[in-house]
Amino acid sequence: MTVGNMESAQLFDAGKKGRGLRATKEFNAGEVVFAEPSFSAVVFSSLATQVCHSCFRHQANLHRCGQCKFAHYCDRTCQTACWDEHKQECGAIRKIGVAPGENVRLAARLLWRIHKDTGIVSDSQLISVDQLEDHVADLPEDDLSKLKTDVRTFLEYWSYGSKQHSFDYISHIFGIIKCNGFTLSDQRGLRAVGVGLFPNLCLVNHDCWPNCTIILNHGNHSAVSSALHSKMRIELRALGKIPEGEELTVSYVDFLNLSADRQKMLKERFHFDCTCQHCSQHVKDDLMMAAAAGEGSKASADKVKEVTAFSKECLEKIEGSRVEGDYHEVVKLCRECLEKQENVLADTHLCKLRVLSVASEAFSYLQFFSEAADAARRMVEGYTKLYHHNNAQLGMAFMRAGVTHWHAGQIETGHGMICKAYRILMVTHGPNHSITRDLETIRMQSEKELKMFQQNEKAYHCMRETAQKNISTDEDTKALLRKK
Repeated sequence: MTVGNMESAQLFDAGKKGRGLRATKEFNAGEVVFAEPSFSAVVFSSLATQVCHSCFRHQANLHRCGQCKFAHYCDRTCQTACWDEHKQECGAIRKIGVAPGENVRLAARLLWRIHKDTGIVSDSQLISVDQLEDHVADLPEDDLSKLKTDVRTFLEYWSYGSKQHSFDYISHIFGIIKCNGFTLSDQRGLRAVGVGLFPNLCLVNHDCWPNCTIILNHGNHSAVSSALHSKMRIELRALGKIPEGEELTVSYVDFLNLSADRQKMLKERFHFDCTCQHCSQHVKDDLMMAAAAGEGSKASADKVKEVTAFSKECLEKIEGSRVEGDYHEVVKLCRECLEKQENVLADTHLCKLRVLSVASEAFSYLQFFSEAADAARRMVEGYTKLYHHNNAQLGMAFMRAGVTHWHAGQIETGHGMICKAYRILMVTHGPNHSITRDLETIRMQSEKELKMFQQNEKAYHCMRETAQKNISTDEDTKALLRKK
């Protein structure tokens, strides 16, 4: 049942996909189709002391709630803005003496708000929260067991006085969270820091080659008065021209997986069979498994299979070393793997792209900038052949590759990549997102250096050498101090 209306989108029956949203007017690339604040959201328990529980920014020196000792905030302004949502949570935490996990806290916040606002918080909300799909009946035994454990923890935590709910209804709420919870990132988009529920967003169906993307806008909290803050919200942005009446879609999984693997992930996580064109026709699967096209004949199928298996084992070792922070070992393993892949796997092969991505990061960390730039260049060339031209992941990859080339002294190539990243992120993130603003600063600085390079190449390289010597001296000093 529709309970509200939106100017830009309309709820409709999408056949086998169930409910869906379609555009009620034409949109161009980069336009915001709709924005929606969270119905409820919580910070991950593991980051409770590092992320503001109001604006979800990753910050140092957060202020702790003096009552529950669990919630943390940027300052008094953020705490005041969040108090209405935290008030009952604060009492519940004090009652049981410890804060439960994020799913339990989010379920409680959802119910407190449902009781307060009957599940509808604005005229533009198209559906009540408790009318969303839960797929509890489709859960495998292990997931169902975990859900029941969460429900029992919730019942100990719940403190709404006399208002009690059945075990089945609480299970329904947890099922909604599991199927519809949206992972929230920090202000730089680099780290997952929490989970929230956005009712209208939950109605947007999946397509592996979508016409929209979702970005989290943390809002503006610079004003002293919390009444003047703009709320954290998701923005559904058009990736290209969307005609009136076309269904709005987003991708629930990363496209850089084989169609069968994407279908498996979607079935396990969201309980539906993807029949989109790219899955049905296995679009670009051939590129993702391609053999290298050398001057002679291509590598045999057996050789490709052998190197692919080696690469997967190597990637597991690389991830283990990366988690441990042993970047010298990461670099060693990446070099070995890339050598084995040479002339066997194409640069669009998924295993090669994953090694190139980690390699560029590790080379940069250890200041092997020339190798980092080469790996990053090959990575974005592969990504460009696979991703939609306005994909946010492609934009972030171009930004990283551009900065890497800049550090390697390849200012012309670096600036070109940074400009490509800026063009993509203007569509996917918009001009006011913190990442786009940071990239604009980088773009302006690289443009200045490019002009210097074009005017006097020798003077430019002398300037770079001096800067690198200063960086090296600073690093040596820090290392000596750490040693002492």
